[in-house]
Amino acid sequence: MDNCIFCKIIDHKQPAKIVYEDEQVVAIEDIRPQSPVHLLAMPRKHLPSLNDAEGSDATILGRLFTVAAHLARERQLESRGYRTVINNGPWAGQTVDHLHVHVLGGRVFHWPPG
Repeated sequence: MDNCIFCKIIDHKQPAKIVYEDEQVVAIEDIRPQSPVHLLAMPRKHLPSLNDAEGSDATILGRLFTVAAHLARERQLESRGYRTVINNGPWAGQTVDHLHVHVLGGRVFHWPPG
């Protein structure tokens, strides 16, 4: 999408600190981190939100979480724990209309969030 900031990052047309790339997923550091580790994993395919995912997207959805786990292991978060979050829609806090998984860690989280 021409106006999507994440599509521009994926295409290397917008600067970002890319921490992971493969044929399906790109991950970056969040520019407004909410924890010591705050990464965003996003599919190369433009999906505005989880609501737009279809059965044919099952592989990429699984890949997003596989990459999230890989990133958490790289940052040694697995022993103490980390959080993965998908904000879906404005009431949930989604500010960029491109599906992405937040990987948060390095501090204690509480439940319920927010």
